[in-house]
Amino acid sequence: MRHTTLCAFLLFSILTSSVLPVNGSISSGLANKSTEAAQTWVDSVMNSLTLREKIAQLFMVAAYSNKDQNHINEISELVKDEKIGGLCFFQGGPVRQANLTNLYQSLANVPLIISMDAEWGLGMRLDSTLSYPRQMALGAMDDSRLIYHMGADIANQLKRLGVHINFAPVVDVNNNPANPVINTRSFGENKESVSQKGLAYMLGLQDNGVLACAKHFPGHGDTDTDSHYDLPLLNHTSTRIDSLELYPFRWLIQNGVASVMVGHMEIPALEPKVKLPSSLSESIVNSMLTNDLGFNGLIITDALNMKGVSNFYKPVELNYLALKAGNDIILFPSEVKKSISKIEDEVNKGRFPIEEIERRCRKVIEAKYSVGLNNYQPISLKNLVEDINQPSSRFLIRQIAEQAITVLNNSEDIIPIKNLDTLSIAYIEIGDGQGTAFREQMEMYAPISTFSIYPNANVDELNDLLSSLSYYNLIIVGYHTINSNPKRDFGVTPEMATFLYQLSSSKNTILNIFGTPYALNKLFNHSYFRGLVVSFDNSTISQNFTAQLLFGGMVSTGRLPVSVNGLYPIDNGIDAGSRIRLRYSVPDELRISSKILAKVDSIALDAIEREAAPGMQI
Repeated sequence: MRHTTLCAFLLFSILTSSVLPVNGSISSGLANKSTEAAQTWVDSVMNSLTLREKIAQLFMVAAYSNKDQNHINEISELVKDEKIGGLCFFQGGPVRQANLTNLYQSLANVPLIISMDAEWGLGMRLDSTLSYPRQMALGAMDDSRLIYHMGADIANQLKRLGVHINFAPVVDVNNNPANPVINTRSFGENKESVSQKGLAYMLGLQDNGVLACAKHFPGHGDTDTDSHYDLPLLNHTSTRIDSLELYPFRWLIQNGVASVMVGHMEIPALEPKVKLPSSLSESIVNSMLTNDLGFNGLIITDALNMKGVSNFYKPVELNYLALKAGNDIILFPSEVKKSISKIEDEVNKGRFPIEEIERRCRKVIEAKYSVGLNNYQPISLKNLVEDINQPSSRFLIRQIAEQAITVLNNSEDIIPIKNLDTLSIAYIEIGDGQGTAFREQMEMYAPISTFSIYPNANVDELNDLLSSLSYYNLIIVGYHTINSNPKRDFGVTPEMATFLYQLSSSKNTILNIFGTPYALNKLFNHSYFRGLVVSFDNSTISQNFTAQLLFGGMVSTGRLPVSVNGLYPIDNGIDAGSRIRLRYSVPDELRISSKILAKVDSIALDAIEREAAPGMQI
């Protein structure tokens, strides 16, 4: 019965979604060519552009709001003089980015299409903004409605910041635990689940006016190399790729995804030329994506500054080859002015079809119309930070984090912890100071002795700690320093793995993994842990909920979205815990407005400051 909610949601979404046309043909979510207003505006823009300007519309340059004036001047020149088509914002802050967006848009003859790589929200790139749980945590949930609402929430924040494309969702099927770059960014290793949850995220974005982007075509999940640093190899047959890697892309394309990002991989079964990245392969981009899959939306390269492509070609040649392969938008290019000149020269010499420039430029302009750039308005700075940090968004993050927590072991129903008056509880914090929220939440239920240790502690330090625990009859371990890098053993040292084995074999132990479940591959004898919990990240919210789960404030329903160590197959998990003690939450859970309570607090604090209410406390 676990998938009933998911299937019902998807059926409703597919039948009612605005991205699907009534005639059943595939829609890309771009401007409807049959709409007279769209046709008129797109035609007027196209007729106003020179060949060089049409080429420039295909360039999307990286922009930052945390760099100096030289960077601002460089981007301004590309917008004003070269008339590039778009920008992709990376690190910075929301107000600074809004100011720069307004500046750059004021310099553009044709409004810029603005993008961000905000897979888990604005917090992936900007300070003072929200981060949602990563996609692997979403993969552990049963309720895809929350994923849809997350997509809608992120879309509204992006729109408020003047952003039109989100480079999400990741629909790579992560069936390789050694994948250093996708990993927790994937919904998991089941192609149907990845497809369904990717669709929910996509619909949330596009139903709310932001173009989604399925990535990294044709599938980056079964690689063991990070394309930011080198060219990964996907060495499978075309039959296997068609049945597995392509499955989620095909699903989203059939349901109207607006854009697809092509990854940088060497795929011998699809491209015979050695070391030719998929993003530069006509066989993969043009023949497979455009012709075989019938995709008519925007085709965007992954960033061309990544070593997976930039190690093999000089910038001007690289940009030209990306366009020649069939991409519509060249992302993160270098030497833009020279590249535009090179492409213009190739067209004028008859070596690149002018019709292709026209067709691709028209797609970009149609996309601009579809996001409202025919009626561009500058971003208002009033209440900007407040608008993108709503209490309702924080509550949604809490809902997702709670549903994702997964219990793998619960021997003799140790969770929730009972008979507190008989227990002497020790909490081992792996990562000094990184489990504060976990400790504080547990202390609301019971007295706890805390022992903090660094993740790279040596054998002597770990032996000393083991000796110090002789008095205690229940040990709770919080592993707060898990990372997603398999080449660094996910942050688990052999010494720590041995210590946890010795501890769990001699004491009643509950281990809490605050990070990727793949870290369990580095531990020994999991069955010795009477309680084993995966919380997917080390956020304050995940720490709070995990503590409440242990002490009976909530229950767990999460399931593993990936298989671990041969012991825990995909979808493994236990409905664990019971509500035997108080639950700690936020006003929004009881449908009480946090904003109204904050106003009440401000009135009370003012009264206290004026000494008008003796004895009043907040």
